[in-house]
Amino acid sequence: MTVDGGAQRLKSEADEPGWEVDPDDDWGVAVVATVGRQLRLRREAVGMRAAEVGAATGYGEDLIYKIESGKRIPRPEFLDKADEVLGAGGLLSAMKEDVAKVRYPKKVRALAKMEGTAVEIGVYECNIIAGLLQTPEHARAVIEAAQPPYSPDDVERMVAARVARQSVFERDPAPSIHFVLEEAPLRRRVGGTMVWRRQLEHLLEVGRLRNVTLQAMPTDTDAHPGLDGRIELLKFPDGTAVGRSDGAFGGRPITDPKQLRILELRYGTIRAQAFSPRESLAFIEQLLGET
Repeated sequence: MTVDGGAQRLKSEADEPGWEVDPDDDWGVAVVATVGRQLRLRREAVGMRAAEVGAATGYGEDLIYKIESGKRIPRPEFLDKADEVLGAGGLLSAMKEDVAKVRYPKKVRALAKMEGTAVEIGVYECNIIAGLLQTPEHARAVIEAAQPPYSPDDVERMVAARVARQSVFERDPAPSIHFVLEEAPLRRRVGGTMVWRRQLEHLLEVGRLRNVTLQAMPTDTDAHPGLDGRIELLKFPDGTAVGRSDGAFGGRPITDPKQLRILELRYGTIRAQAFSPRESLAFIEQLLGET
């Protein structure tokens, strides 16, 4: 790599959106500040300049200073390289898990934590394809459609967070996950035809997983309890549960058993009115064939 080419790559690395620290995220700010302080202390202890650390890790001097000052979220692979270069004995590498979480908004972190421990997840979506089912390209198109628009940095952070939640499909033991999606968002070509097609293909892939049930709600059907908005239900190994519905209890998360039974009744009624899982996959295949 030439010097000019390296400088260009490092400049792009430093300017890439999605890795700035959210100043309103107190926990995130504290984590990144701690990482930056440890990086600086280790660098100074071995007598290396920031430029030398940057050269050894493939990062620019400016980016090293940004990380040390707590203004930049370091990539996980950078922490591994820096740990090796500075002889930190695993101290920097050990921070990768917390650092990875910092990139995601606070609300998403809380949701991902619950989804990561739930044994059963049920989601009804009326206006969009559920976030757990979105491809990165589809998610980006949905997020970029917001008004007022998000900054490029926020868009990348939100896309990364949405995709990261999908690790729930890789859990072992696998949770039982069921979705009900309305027909209208399945037909909406968000992001253009190719993005839409890939999204439908992804739905078929996920819908065929042994622990996933995917149902489509036809537009030509009677009124149902989900017309007020989305519903999400999560059940945990200890028998507790949490639920939320746009159209009930002020949209707040609930844990009261009586209120949960109401959401379970509504969700059960919605599932009963939707296409069966087999019919739903056939319907999505039909949509793919229409392009």
